[in-house]
Amino acid sequence: MIIDVVSIFPEYLAPLDLSLIGKARRDGLIDLRVHDLREFAHDRHRSVDDTPYGGGAGMVMKPQPWAEALDHLVASAPDERRPRLVVPGPGGVPFTQALARELAQEPWLAFACGRYEGIDERVYEHAEHDLGLEVSVISLGDYVLNGGEVAVLAMVEAVARLVPGVIGNAESLVEESHEDGLLEYPVYTKPASWESAPGVTREVPPVLLSGDHGAIAAWRHQQRLERTAARRPDLLHASQAVRGTAGAAGTAGTGGTDGLAGLDVALATSADAPELMTLGRACWLSEARANDSLTIPPLVETLAQVVDGITQWDTWTIRAAGRLIGSVRARRAPDDPTQWQVGRLMVAPDLQGRGLGRALLAFAEAQAPTDATAYWLNTGVRSDRNLRIYRKAGYRVQPGEGAFPGTVDLVKPRR
Repeated sequence: MIIDVVSIFPEYLAPLDLSLIGKARRDGLIDLRVHDLREFAHDRHRSVDDTPYGGGAGMVMKPQPWAEALDHLVASAPDERRPRLVVPGPGGVPFTQALARELAQEPWLAFACGRYEGIDERVYEHAEHDLGLEVSVISLGDYVLNGGEVAVLAMVEAVARLVPGVIGNAESLVEESHEDGLLEYPVYTKPASWESAPGVTREVPPVLLSGDHGAIAAWRHQQRLERTAARRPDLLHASQAVRGTAGAAGTAGTGGTDGLAGLDVALATSADAPELMTLGRACWLSEARANDSLTIPPLVETLAQVVDGITQWDTWTIRAAGRLIGSVRARRAPDDPTQWQVGRLMVAPDLQGRGLGRALLAFAEAQAPTDATAYWLNTGVRSDRNLRIYRKAGYRVQPGEGAFPGTVDLVKPRR
């Protein structure tokens, strides 16, 4: 991979000679070149900025030095290749692990480190229309830095470590934070028992000392889900799917359920599957604990199975400001068309206890066809909280084991 960085402070990029990125440069895995923008300014003071047209505070980086710098980069290619130009800036798209992976697939990246109030807008036009470059303005976060160098350091490290060969053990990249929408599990090392303060001993979780790799994998997965739900619930519900608007074509009415007022209620499509899959895993953690089982379907289903469920059931998504905060699905019972089956009732963990679950249940019941005579649902035999909610809503536990091992069926006559 070729990486070019243009800055008025080239020494700012010196840390890229250190650690694994520096080793990758020395091993020839990354050809990283830093250019001084002032080399392309030709007045006596090598000035790269001037006052803004229209007035205002601060200075704006001039177009001429930047144009020459970019022309120089393009001309350095021995063929017709062009770099993808990345300009760090608070007005850009957020930098994510997914975007880092996308950039890691590029054979050539060029980073333009802006300063002051930014770069003259005509530089972007020159790059796109005159040089034929793909230009990406990318934000490191919702804050403002003095210049693009700090952002470039972060982006280059995040991207370069994904280049094959840069990280010695490629398996270490698999379960990192953000790789699949979840945060990484907690890690421990020797000693197994550590006295952190006089009279205070802290132990490594016993499962990590058990040698049972299956149990360790299950524990780590559960820890990732719990940590993400606690620290970054927004990651569990990041809106990647088509957003529905209540009252628009293809959406469902609320059926008189006031608890959903002001929320977007829409029939799910396959585009919603990734979010539904992640939300389900977060919501069923408490069920796994209560029923001592990590094989509950929402915790182990593949994306293809979630998509298949959307085709087999009427599934509704509930969104607030684009965020998926809940879902429920229903259908005629295949073996008894007079029963209306309700399933996968779930509310985002940080919004539970506010009545959304009861409103979703009432909504699902309101969608039943007129000839349905009863409602049916299923929950874990030890899911005490669920059982209390369902009993209060008029459901009664049926004798014997439920439709799935370790569960009970509940039925409510339709009135």
